[in-house]
Amino acid sequence: LSWASRPGLPPASAAALLASGPDGEMLWLDVNHRPGQAPWVQLMGRYLLPPCKQRWHTCAAFLPQEGLLICGDRRGSLLLFPCSSSSEWSANGSTDLVVKDSSNELEPSCLLHKEPLPLEFPLSVLYGLHGKTGVTSVTIHRGFIYSTGRDGVYRQLRLRDQQLEVLWKHRPCKGLQWIEELRFTPDGDLLVLGFHADNFVVWSSRTSENLHCIPCGGGHRSWSYCSSPSAEVFTFIKSGDVMLYHCEGKPCEQQVLLPSLHGREITCVRRLGAVEVPGHATLNVFVTGSEDTTTCVLVLSECSRAAVPLVRLSDHISSVRTLAFAMGPGDEGFGDEGLSALLFSAGGRAQIECYRLLCTGDRSSESAVACQVIHVASHRLDEHWERKKNRHKLVKMDPETRYMSLSVLPGTSTKQQPTRWKFLAAACSDGSVRIFGLLEAARKLVLVAESFHHERCVLKVEAFLHTRAGGERHLLCSAATDGSIVFWDITGTIVDAADALHKAEGEMQPLALDAPLVTVMAHSCGVNSLHIHETAEGQYLVASGSDDGSIHVCLLEVALGRGEAAAGTCLDVLQRVSRPCAHAAHVTGIRVLRPDLLLSASVDQRLTLWNLRQGELVPLSTTFFHVPDLAELDYWEVVETGGELRYYCVLCGQGLEML
Repeated sequence: LSWASRPGLPPASAAALLASGPDGEMLWLDVNHRPGQAPWVQLMGRYLLPPCKQRWHTCAAFLPQEGLLICGDRRGSLLLFPCSSSSEWSANGSTDLVVKDSSNELEPSCLLHKEPLPLEFPLSVLYGLHGKTGVTSVTIHRGFIYSTGRDGVYRQLRLRDQQLEVLWKHRPCKGLQWIEELRFTPDGDLLVLGFHADNFVVWSSRTSENLHCIPCGGGHRSWSYCSSPSAEVFTFIKSGDVMLYHCEGKPCEQQVLLPSLHGREITCVRRLGAVEVPGHATLNVFVTGSEDTTTCVLVLSECSRAAVPLVRLSDHISSVRTLAFAMGPGDEGFGDEGLSALLFSAGGRAQIECYRLLCTGDRSSESAVACQVIHVASHRLDEHWERKKNRHKLVKMDPETRYMSLSVLPGTSTKQQPTRWKFLAAACSDGSVRIFGLLEAARKLVLVAESFHHERCVLKVEAFLHTRAGGERHLLCSAATDGSIVFWDITGTIVDAADALHKAEGEMQPLALDAPLVTVMAHSCGVNSLHIHETAEGQYLVASGSDDGSIHVCLLEVALGRGEAAAGTCLDVLQRVSRPCAHAAHVTGIRVLRPDLLLSASVDQRLTLWNLRQGELVPLSTTFFHVPDLAELDYWEVVETGGELRYYCVLCGQGLEML
């Protein structure tokens, strides 16, 4: 038995009672009650649950505007059923029951029997969504559906053409394997109610901390929780006794000086863009990844100087080391609906996750920005290996492989498949450079090509598109721990991969990358930062920073032959500039702002501006920043009202700083 509220009806007068019976049949009963009168019960619908060992429902909620009923079952599945109003049912015939009070006994009495109601089947089924331990609650909030289960995660879903679609999932905190319910507070906080071992826990999503932790013996018992500004009450049954926990409401004496973004070091940061909200200064949206295995979408305001998290993504099982964006549609990222992009995150355990982000202005929220997330696809190399044929004849990939760097290939639409597939390059710790293809509509992320040319850990990768006279070429630059920078022409590989994916409907054996075009020995040890800037003349400035504190810049020119093969592409190194000991520690961030201006950042906590002239790097100015153990640097340009051009940068490590 379970109760479900009927939106639009007074809760004191009517409620919906759902009862699971034999052979998976679930009844919807409307119970009406008024003071001084006997309750009146009306059978509204009959539904059939899908077959499973423990065939009963555990929770339900109504979607009145759509005329639908969503429920979760003991098998962990979410089910969507059609539901009709009482007026529609009375036309088809219904069964009414009344509860009479006679001699202090409650007895059901059937007033009227008409033709039986039809048995409804599910419109949409997400089988085993929350695992075999069952769905614990279903909640409707602001048009979205939220489900919880004993698998330790809650999910956000939406309806699309009367089908349930999972947008994303979130694991609130480690150890909370039993989530029982979600509560949305008026001040915008999301409270997660669940059980950690034998304790009842109330977890605040805003502050990422336990508000209450009450020993009760675990979740296998009857319990109830109620909160108000004046008091909070938790009651439960233990060993046949009714126990009551009562807490008076009191003002919070804790003063947070600076809220945390992550629990450990921030390893990567990218600026998504700016959102304009009337009445607010320009709000910059960033995405950060961390050693704590989470990715955070946050807003940083120049006026308030406060970083407000919008969404935390917790799909990674190991640290997040690198991020990449594909702005879209059309690579502009801006429009009437807000800021939209594909986000790729990758890191330990050879795992890549892909999300669609949509950020829009929202005056009602604390951050003035709302962020909607849709989980698009994921990929893990060990799962890919398990699907291989004849894998017993192959050497298994290292499960500890880490993705060190990602880069989205620009303009990868082909004549055969325009705008369908997007391609992503990855630098891997097992010595390989890998290319992945993403089909967003089908939510597929496929490994399409790889090369182990480096034979050592590849630290950085950057993709760029050459579109000058003579043809269009997809070029790739990769850098490894030996200080080498390798340039590839992957045009033929991308075309072949797009054709193979189209013919095989998204499944293919990985291709081999062609031999590199040129290798530049830029440093004596690992390359920790890499950036490519195209000049007005169609040449390319490639800047890199190393573990030994040195900076290297080379000027490249692409020469295209008349043939279509990769052999027709030639890279000429026109100029090389090196600055040994530019910093006193690893150079972990470098950006070419313009052909004569270079920005570098190091673990020595110095941000230096360099002038590139007459074959040498000349320091212009140095600024000390406050973030220790610098991991990455990102920058963007802003044209002020008077036409003045400004450069902004964001640094991450043991903290986050914008300059």
